[in-house]
Amino acid sequence: MDLADGLLDHPYDVYRRLRDSAPVHRITGPDGTPAWLVTRYDDVRDALADPRLSLDKRHATAGTYKGFSLPPALDANLLNMDPPDHTRVRRLVGRAFTPRRVQGLRAPIRRTADTLLDALGPHGSADLVAAYAAPLPITVICDLLGIPDQHRLDFRIWTDSLVAPDPARPEAGKEAVVAMLEYFTRLLRDKRAEPGDDLLSDLISVRDDGDRLSEDELMSLAFLILFAGYENAVQLIGNSVLALLSHPDQLAALRRDPGLLPGAVEEFARYEGPALLAIRRFPVEDVTIGGVTVPAGETVWVSPAAANRDPARFPDPDRLDLGRDAGGHLTLGHGIHYCLGAPLARAETEIALAALLDRFPDLALGDGELRWRRSLRARGLVALPVTY
Repeated sequence: MDLADGLLDHPYDVYRRLRDSAPVHRITGPDGTPAWLVTRYDDVRDALADPRLSLDKRHATAGTYKGFSLPPALDANLLNMDPPDHTRVRRLVGRAFTPRRVQGLRAPIRRTADTLLDALGPHGSADLVAAYAAPLPITVICDLLGIPDQHRLDFRIWTDSLVAPDPARPEAGKEAVVAMLEYFTRLLRDKRAEPGDDLLSDLISVRDDGDRLSEDELMSLAFLILFAGYENAVQLIGNSVLALLSHPDQLAALRRDPGLLPGAVEEFARYEGPALLAIRRFPVEDVTIGGVTVPAGETVWVSPAAANRDPARFPDPDRLDLGRDAGGHLTLGHGIHYCLGAPLARAETEIALAALLDRFPDLALGDGELRWRRSLRARGLVALPVTY
């Protein structure tokens, strides 16, 4: 049996074995092709910042990495770019996606959270993913991009089809990509004709010494912001609530001292982040990682989730501790590819938890088996039954 068997069902047990005996381990990747899995904190952190590990799929050895095929108009995003293209696009995006814009979203996020909680009523039971953790981020991201209300349910359906495809409908992912491409084409046209007070309008107009984003870059960025911003926030909010409800002592501590919440969000991200693997990388030359030489062009998967449970960096790592200094966790990346939306993810999670705990002092896990998504890219619950 391969050391990595059981990764979807018991990820932290598998990661523990790998860190101890094979921290850079040859596996069969999610697409069925060979890959290298990196699990120790120091190795993962170094790999995330190593310029020899490219995100550009053109550096993959022919006939190896398959991955998910996107049309060029959606593929020109920051998750597939190296410098200098990455540097240029990120600089332009940074001129529009500013800390001030994120700060301005905090009040609308709280209003949305309160509206969703109002709909639950004062007591009862619910699936917190469907009723709260999912609709909150899609509302926030659609507000950010300037997507009208009537199209938001479509985006939830399309995104879910890409993250956790239905085996009974293998064509659903391709259909979702086509639908999103058609929609963003229309949306960009409308924003050019009538700009609004939204991020997409700003990305269309942003300039840097005459430089501007191309049409494909705009489409790809809109896709990335929607897809990553929605899905990661859903998982982080849901995983954080589950972690709290599964650790009554930590929930009680947070209720006694709500000032712990900003630091608690970092611990939630460390303890149970929204993905088991980071985006794949391809060495542009032979690279030694953790004493193992990985040939140029082969696929490298680094695992922030494994790194965040490394006892060499975080003592007693399998224990949820809201008093822990979880700074340095790798859930949001490291180096030049550090998550551009990290401030928004933190704000959404903090506000979502604060509103939920304020509203329901007796929130508890409901009946029913907890089922996780069958995905290495989306570590989250299919449903989270609660009573309140």
